[in-house]
Amino acid sequence: MLALLFDEAGADTVRARLSAGVIGTANLAEVLAKLPDRGVPPDEAARAVALLGLRVMPLSEREAQRSVGFRAATRAAGLSLGDRACLALAAELGAPAITADRIWAGLAGAVGV
Repeated sequence: MLALLFDEAGADTVRARLSAGVIGTANLAEVLAKLPDRGVPPDEAARAVALLGLRVMPLSEREAQRSVGFRAATRAAGLSLGDRACLALAAELGAPAITADRIWAGLAGAVGV
């Protein structure tokens, strides 16, 4: 989402998939926290994210447990809780996780996303 909002590398890929996009609440919180770090006032950050029209999904207990299960497989790659929560939601939905972080490609087999 940050790549899209700041028109960075990968923005075109995100834009092409936006109509079917979903974001988990953990990742939404992460985006809303990082936008002010880049100079976007919090109220503008919330409006910009809302304009994208993404379906927002809560982090379920099952996804929380799944993200913990991903920890061992992703620790060496340095994935954060937010990263693992994103992967857990994608796994739950049977959907791809879209990221500009290339290291995730090497983890696909280990986490099934």
